[in-house]
Formats: sequence, C-alpha cells, structure tokens
Amino acid sequence: MPFPFERTFEEVQANIDACVDEVFSALETGFLTMPKGPGFIEYETFEHGYQELKRATKGFRDLSVPAVLQTVNQTPIALIVLRAMLGFTPSEWAAVATARTGVEVTQGAARSIDRKIRISPETPLNEDGITGKRVSALVSTACQFLAEGPEVVEEGLIHRLQKADTSAGLKSVAPLADIGVPYAMLLYERFLGRPFAGHRDSVSDVIGQTVEIAIEEVLSEHGISARKTNRAERVKGFEQAPDFIIPDEFNPQIVIEAKLAEDDGTARDKVTRVQHLYTLSMRDRTAAQGPRYDVIACIAGRGFKQRREDMKKLLIATRGKVFTLQTIPQIVQHTRLREFATKHV
Repeated sequence: MPFPFERTFEEVQANIDACVDEVFSALETGFLTMPKGPGFIEYETFEHGYQELKRATKGFRDLSVPAVLQTVNQTPIALIVLRAMLGFTPSEWAAVATARTGVEVTQGAARSIDRKIRISPETPLNEDGITGKRVSALVSTACQFLAEGPEVVEEGLIHRLQKADTSAGLKSVAPLADIGVPYAMLLYERFLGRPFAGHRDSVSDVIGQTVEIAIEEVLSEHGISARKTNRAERVKGFEQAPDFIIPDEFNPQIVIEAKLAEDDGTARDKVTRVQHLYTLSMRDRTAAQGPRYDVIACIAGRGFKQRREDMKKLLIATRGKVFTLQTIPQIVQHTRLREFATKHV
C-alpha cells in the first residue's frame, strides 16, 4: 500500500482509514532507548562515590558534616550519591537548603553544580567562594535530613523521606548499607519513581531533536536552504513559529513541523499546532486558491499511534504530507521540496 504522501489529497480523503494504518505502520516505538548525553553517569563512577561516602561516614553511622563535605569536595560524585539518598531534584534540594541554612542556593545554581559534577565527576570542587558556600549548605542540609528521618505527617500524606533507606534516619540507612535492600522494596520504590526518569528528563531536549536532525540531514543532502527557528522564537507572520520554513519567513512556500510525542495527550497538542499552521496558510484564501504554503509534519513516538481521529486530522491538515523517521528520507521526492533542491542525489 502506498503511503499518504504518495497519494493525491483526494485519494487521502477517500481512503483516510487506510492512510492512518500506513502512518501507524511506519511509526516506531522509541522509548526503549535514549541518548546517554554528556552528563550520563556510569554505574562504576556512581559506585565509587558511594564507597567514598560510605567510608567517610563509617558505614553511614556518623554523618559528620565536615567529613562528608571533605569527601564531596575531593570526590564530587559523592554529592550526586547524597542527592540520590534524599530522593530530591537539584531544585528541591536548593529550596530546603536555603530554608534550613540561610545561605541562598538558587535553583539555577543547584542545577549548575549538579550538571558540572555529572560532566566531570572526579574533578575536585573549589571550596572557596559562593559555590563552596552553596555546596556546604547542600551537604549540611542533607546530613540533617538523613540523620533525622521523616517528620510525622497527617493522615492522607506521605513524607518524601518515607523510603526504605531513610524512614528511620540513620537507623535505617546503615543496616541497608550493610545487607542490601529487600527486592520487593526496591521494586516498589522504582515503581514510584520510574526507572531512568531523572536521566530522561535531563536529555529530553536531545530526544526531541531526533526528528529535527533527520530533517536537517535530508535538506542538507539535497542542498535545500531553510530557515530553522529557535524554541519560542517569534517569527513575523506566524503566531507560533514552525520548526522549518522554506525558503524563509519572508516568502514561505513550505513549513515543516518536527514533532515527537510519547503519550497521547502530548500528541494531541502537537496535532492541534499543525492544524493551526494550516489555518494560517488559508487565511484570506479561498478553497480554489488553496493554501499560501504547504504544511508538512514529521513525527515520531508512540503517542501518535494512540488516537486514530487525531491522525486523521493530521493527514487532512497536511494534505497527506505526514512523514515518520522511517520515511523522512523520501520527503524531498514526494513534496514541493524537490523544487528547491540544488543537489540531486
């Protein structure tokens, strides 16, 4: 069966369900893999920081702030281990550290420290200056929290430290460090937190660029000039700037939206965005005149496979010009992009 972009728009409209099936067949599930990115921490590195922290605290029985701080400054990955014990994000840790110590640890500063360590986990930290004071505040707060354990909260609430390793302060940390964690509890806490959730959040931009990179490679291969917009950039003539404009915003002939969605809600929002671009293309135009510029959608992710009606809307808004990572290499051949090609592959 031909893909929708190989059909006329009339054929797409007349065979819309078959076209939906063809797009679905070309959509691959991409959530099983993700890029490591420059800030990915290998287990061996993390485990080294853990062992240094364990040694400095006598098996997590003595959370002396000076001893922990010295370890963190000499082996910075230990700070990441400390954050993992708390179960906090850098921003959350910054907020409680500011409240507890009076040292202003901004969310941006906490994220910057965290990322710097993940990029260079074994480069000693500078103990002087404002960064040194902020690291000291983070460490001091962590030691207090881990030693005290969770506060008593009212029924219907759960404290963030109500975890297997922190539910009773040091009384729960040390034994688990000695004998390990019961597998059922490990699975339960993993269920609450999702495996790789923090890492996925940190590389979300990289994951989202997968489709854009594929488009750029094809455009470059065919010598097609295009205006690539930046996130949240305001472009004259567009209420929401598309990802690519060919040849430019002063004479748009083709616009391309590159969208990745791993859940149906996000996919629906992105379909609506493409529909809006089509509406803009028909502003002050009659049906006989047709759109001022062609709208092309390049998509990826399982979210787009969840709702057939949304895919039908996407096919109508693009007049059948919907491409996936699998079919993007055919985008020039089957759209007006071929009119702008200066290289023939």
